[in-house]
Amino acid sequence: MIPRRDGRVHFIADDLGESEETEAAPFLPCDEGLRLHRGLYNRIVQDYNGGRPLPLTLITSIDSPRGAGLGASSALVVAMLEAFRAWLGLPLGEYDLAHLAYRIERIDLGMAGGAQDQYAAAFGGLNFMEFAADGHVIVNPLPIREVVRNELETLLLLYFTGVSRYSSDIIEKQTAAISGDVPDAVEALHLMKRDALEMKAALLRSDLSSVAAILRHSWEAKKATAAMVSSAEIDRVLDAALAAGALAGKISGAGGGAAS
Repeated sequence: MIPRRDGRVHFIADDLGESEETEAAPFLPCDEGLRLHRGLYNRIVQDYNGGRPLPLTLITSIDSPRGAGLGASSALVVAMLEAFRAWLGLPLGEYDLAHLAYRIERIDLGMAGGAQDQYAAAFGGLNFMEFAADGHVIVNPLPIREVVRNELETLLLLYFTGVSRYSSDIIEKQTAAISGDVPDAVEALHLMKRDALEMKAALLRSDLSSVAAILRHSWEAKKATAAMVSSAEIDRVLDAALAAGALAGKISGAGGGAAS
């Protein structure tokens, strides 16, 4: 981030090869261009700079492929917020950064999704996160022994399927199924919630065999939330991994492609 004195705003998304420059204004339209950059700029100007424009050059880059299901867009928003926090001296802690990132993506820009990615990016580490119906969030860092954490990391392998997708498409299907009280989808969510609680307990017990078993079970439940979560190719990849000795597998993010 580079402050400017010429009354201009320049956004550069290096990984996308996209760049746009415009006059620094109190509000930038978000129906075109680099929407995350524009939406974040608007929120910072409105909430933390008294509506006064902020001339600057903002350069960003993401290492993971677009639509890989790794929460990269939320991580990008949190990273940009942290840059603004440091520049403007904003009184923002981890909860503030995560909530603000959620507000920008989900409310201001209307992007479908939850809040877990923003909180994961803001806090880092291995956490058990609780999301209440009233919007209250509690992030509980899990006190995992270093030797267990190291073993867990050595057991994990990330594989890119080569297929990128928009998570909002799948999330909208899941939301429709839940809103329509589709029994299989609703029951699958209850199962995934129970799996999360059991996963937490297994990690605290240093029981990585149970972690793998829960992951397998949770993946089957996730597939029941929407038909688009998996595909013949995803099933083929996971079957090949299991046949080669993998203990469990699942698609990251909403599903439909991306990484597993």
